[in-house]
Amino acid sequence: MKRNPSPRNIAFLLSLILGSVLIAILVLASIDILWASIIGVTFFGLSYFLSLYLIQNFIYHKIKLIYKTIHHLKSNKGSNSINSLSNNDLLDTVKSDVSKWAADQEKQMSILRDQELYRKEFLANIGHELKTPIFSIQGYLHTLLDGAMEDEKVNLKFIKKAAKNADRLQELVEDLMAISKIEKGEVIINPTRFDICKLCLEVWDRLELMNAKKRISFNISEGNDKPFFVNADKDEISKVLENLFSNSIKYGRENGTTTVSFYDMDSNILTEITDDGEGVEETNIPRLFERFYRAEKSRSREMGGTGLGLSIAKHIIESHHQTMHIRSAIGVGTTFGFTLAKSK
Repeated sequence: MKRNPSPRNIAFLLSLILGSVLIAILVLASIDILWASIIGVTFFGLSYFLSLYLIQNFIYHKIKLIYKTIHHLKSNKGSNSINSLSNNDLLDTVKSDVSKWAADQEKQMSILRDQELYRKEFLANIGHELKTPIFSIQGYLHTLLDGAMEDEKVNLKFIKKAAKNADRLQELVEDLMAISKIEKGEVIINPTRFDICKLCLEVWDRLELMNAKKRISFNISEGNDKPFFVNADKDEISKVLENLFSNSIKYGRENGTTTVSFYDMDSNILTEITDDGEGVEETNIPRLFERFYRAEKSRSREMGGTGLGLSIAKHIIESHHQTMHIRSAIGVGTTFGFTLAKSK
């Protein structure tokens, strides 16, 4: 392993060079070689100790001070550990720490660049999501004010469409506020014991009107039609289920099936919700939980929603210190799964 030269080696080499140069000069000046050697050796000794003193007390001392400052700022634990370092190790240690610091800074810069890109995408997405219902409401209202109010064939139709977009705008704002509270840790989780199987049936019943056109059947997998008790915030988990079930209705096949399965995993209960829809491209799967991300943007907006549901669902599950996953295959369907703490 290659090591940096110590202060003694540096002083020795410097003194040797200077002593040799002095002897050569004296010999060239016709000084007896014996006297020239004695003078050169004497000069070598004096210059060695002088060089060593200067290097140790000025150059290395300054490096130590710099290292102490860096080490203190990095660790916030003081700089006592530097005292245990010998001069031989100092340059190696400083080099190693500076290289590590540079690598850490590059990593931080990469994270900041990713965050900046995400921020720009988020602002662009939220601007688009807000603009669409606002422009629609403006268009319908201005059309009514410009004379359509008197036309009985269109006035009620335009008012209903304006109201629908106002509802969408309200839903978007509420979802943004919800996800902001969750990320800030302002949502308090109140865990209770409840049957997750029973809750799935209750939430699916709430979506009867939404499912009227698609007529998707609800199915509990074989052997799972029994109580599975978990310990979680029932209201928050209802939101998760409502989002996942509504997705299975939106993207499932007409007259298809949404299947719920439960798995006892010792300390947790795994719940999986599977639809038989078109599925999601593999490249889109890692981004499905991002805010406003839509695998098929135009088609997704036609089906409604704010683009925040999956992100909110994932945050709710993570606030329970649990995990959520997704797997999908084109032409087969999609499965969302999440775990919750098992209750005895």
